Amino acid sequence: MNTQSQNTSNLKIGWARADITPPEPVALCGQFHIRMSEGVHDPLTATVLVLDDGNDQAVFVSCDLVATSNELRDDVISRLAGRVDVLNPQKIILHATHTHTAPNVCPKTSFQHEETITLLKIDAMDTEDYICFAGERIADAVDKAWKSRATGKIAFGMDYAVVGRNRRWVNTEGVSKMLGNTNDEKFSHVEGYEDHSVGVIATRDEKGELTGLVVNIACPSQVVGGEYTVSADFWHDIRVELRKRFGETLFILPQLSAAGDQCPHLMYDKQAHRRMLELAGRTEREEYGLRVADAVSRALAILGDRTDAAAPLRHHVETLQLPVTRITQQQAQDARNEAETWKHTFDEEIKKLEDDPSLREQPRWYVPASRARSRMLWYQSAVDRYEQQEKNAAKPYPAGIHVIRLGDIVFATNPFEYYLDFGVFIKVRSKAVQTFLVQLAGSATYVPSQRSTQGGGYGSVPSSNPVGPEGGRMLAEKTIDVIEQLWK
Repeated sequence: MNTQSQNTSNLKIGWARADITPPEPVALCGQFHIRMSEGVHDPLTATVLVLDDGNDQAVFVSCDLVATSNELRDDVISRLAGRVDVLNPQKIILHATHTHTAPNVCPKTSFQHEETITLLKIDAMDTEDYICFAGERIADAVDKAWKSRATGKIAFGMDYAVVGRNRRWVNTEGVSKMLGNTNDEKFSHVEGYEDHSVGVIATRDEKGELTGLVVNIACPSQVVGGEYTVSADFWHDIRVELRKRFGETLFILPQLSAAGDQCPHLMYDKQAHRRMLELAGRTEREEYGLRVADAVSRALAILGDRTDAAAPLRHHVETLQLPVTRITQQQAQDARNEAETWKHTFDEEIKKLEDDPSLREQPRWYVPASRARSRMLWYQSAVDRYEQQEKNAAKPYPAGIHVIRLGDIVFATNPFEYYLDFGVFIKVRSKAVQTFLVQLAGSATYVPSQRSTQGGGYGSVPSSNPVGPEGGRMLAEKTIDVIEQLWK
């Protein structure tokens, strides 16, 4: 184990943050139906951490968004052209906390919310306009973090906090569901594992003062994922609590570990949980903020003023070509039937609006029609993929990954909602003392575990995942291969 006396790296560290809260009403992303924002509960933040040792570099940009996208990344990079010449744009990593109460930055999703907004004539900030707005602010923050980088030190550690729960359950007939009514008499068991680890990296300046924290947990930020106000969800509460304890100027960079089948919602003990929150006088968000802050505090207390070696810094970037999920004829027919059913529902909703224009004056009048159209398009996407498959025209799925060694630790990213089975596999096989996984470093959808596809359900059916267990395993094994190369 490296000790303080062995820390001889030339690491330079830079921090910055930007407010990316939309300046006008937007469609919030994360549900099948459109939700127009009806105010701002708390701000959305993009936090930038620069690591540079003169030989290699890494720039993490954590965003309070449901996902990031190639469009947002390219906008940021284009704005940085000529401003930070020695910064390699390939080493910039945008990743999301997966809050469901933030604007969409992925124009090409199967839901096609932008087309639905136009079709229903909803007044909303355009996705491209929001990308430009957020891209400019993120680029300014990257520029600031890069130019402010200074010699610094790191210390890494971990603790535990119960936040993420496996959100899929299996009935006695082997059918899996996401959340829903676990009081069903056919309930059998929760499908998969949970990871309650909290990875922590503390950065310090030359004087030893704490400047920032990287906090890594395996849970999307979705306590209030169905609401109609802009919010960073529980990451706002985590930041508030950590800054109370360690200083109001502290930078906090969230990382979402492999958690495609995880969420903060309980499937049992719900009444007991609510009762304890009421007795404590806390919201669920505040409770999780305290749990994570307590875990970080315990880790920092153990670390004390020690620092860990930050050399070597090595950053590997690669785009994998993953096999797409094969769709059976029966799966395609089932999806086609569902698409037709939802199209009928959508047509009925449109007719209601045409026959009675006053319906548009009711609150959230657009929800039923937008839900039906999203469902229709979601199922149709599986049909389209099947037809491409049958023409032998299906192409591999490009998935960009970053694997970064920093002394005894490693970061490994993927663009997916990556089921925890794969994350555990990587952590078990990794040569690093501590492994920080970062999902949704891009704009892709679920990659389900093998066992989850046997039961089906949202997240583990063809409409949910262009890349299936085979591709997920390939990604995990490739990540391990790269880690091993970085340790040679």
